[in-house]
Amino acid sequence: MSHLPVPLYGFAAFFMIFWFGTWMVHLIAICYGKYKLHKKSCKLPPESSPLPGVSILKPLMGVDPNLQHNLETFFTMDYPVYELLFCVEDKDDPAIKLVEGLLEKYPRIDARLFVGGSDVGVNPKINNIHPGYMAAKYDFVMISDSGIKMKNDTLLDMVQNMSDKHALVHQMPFTCDREGFAAIFEKVFFGTVQSRIYLSADVLGINCHTGMSCLLRKAVIDQLGGLRAFGCYLAEDFFIAKGVTKLGWKMRISNQPALQNSGLCDIGSFQARLIRWAKLRVAMVPTTILLEPLSECMILGAFAAWSASVLFNWDPLVFYMVHILCWLLSDWLLLSIVQHGSMPFHKFEFVIGWLFRELTGPYLFLHALWDPAIRWRTRTFKLHWGGMAYELNTPADCPTAPLQPQPAPTLPTASAAAEVTPAATFCTGAKHRLLVS
Repeated sequence: MSHLPVPLYGFAAFFMIFWFGTWMVHLIAICYGKYKLHKKSCKLPPESSPLPGVSILKPLMGVDPNLQHNLETFFTMDYPVYELLFCVEDKDDPAIKLVEGLLEKYPRIDARLFVGGSDVGVNPKINNIHPGYMAAKYDFVMISDSGIKMKNDTLLDMVQNMSDKHALVHQMPFTCDREGFAAIFEKVFFGTVQSRIYLSADVLGINCHTGMSCLLRKAVIDQLGGLRAFGCYLAEDFFIAKGVTKLGWKMRISNQPALQNSGLCDIGSFQARLIRWAKLRVAMVPTTILLEPLSECMILGAFAAWSASVLFNWDPLVFYMVHILCWLLSDWLLLSIVQHGSMPFHKFEFVIGWLFRELTGPYLFLHALWDPAIRWRTRTFKLHWGGMAYELNTPADCPTAPLQPQPAPTLPTASAAAEVTPAATFCTGAKHRLLVS
């Protein structure tokens, strides 16, 4: 190999270093996942030190077979003081009737329904939940997507992870056990590649926040301008976390993963979701264009095998096959840690789902680069570099200036914000109201 040009040795050394760094990410995710995830929450504190109240925002649009069950888990949580703020943008949405039925079934839970939304930007989710956010009465606000299923102690776990230094606690995305290959594909994705990135990012202090289930200090968000300040971004979760850390606060994941339990599960819809996420990442962090494909198992393995043959004269085919086998085994180990129980499928089904994910991943990323338009339900958006969005065929109401923190009357310090004021006992006989904006 001595006849090769010198620059090729430089490329080979780069790919080997990158390959080694990627395996360090694997190791960090496995070790941290074993340490962090599924810790048992502490018991409810005594009445002398009550827990803070939490306002839970639930954006809804349409219904699916699992929606009622998912929403009902929020009415049965083991937490003393919280309110449920259901937000629906369309007055003809069938979710309204479903929510009204739950309000009648659980009259002792403090819950309200907001219909109509607001127009504070291009982000449909922010527009939908903004009225609920403005009406929130507690110091902590939780944003939880409609497809999330809660365990009885999940909210307690998130609150107990909110120390006096933290303003944001978020759940790592995962899925409930469901039937079908599409469900296997989703669980493999969220339990391997997504968990690997999420866990290692939390250790290294990198912003990897997804907003499907997160707990926020309302005073901190208000200092940033409230939720309306993030209406010009489609990836509002990324920019909320960026703003929080810029003010000197910390964020971290909770011990329990977020259990996605959508009643609609098919390959096409999930791949469209992955493509949409890739488009957002490329617009917000342009280095993703190079780093993300290189972190794929098959692509990185090919470059590393070539590098090993150049630098060490190793057999590239043997190196490549060992690389894939070790990647597969490490992903199975990580998925087992995140699942924290028996798998709902056989090992052979995991291998098929894993291969499908690894082989289609690069294609989906290239698809995202080829067509940057983002389609969400019936609407189409495009992004400027940096993440600001505008909706096609509509006036761009979103400001083009970068987000700046807005002045607030007072913002409690990290230590003061953590102090818990005496809270009321568990609400009994709360009135349910339908608010139409």
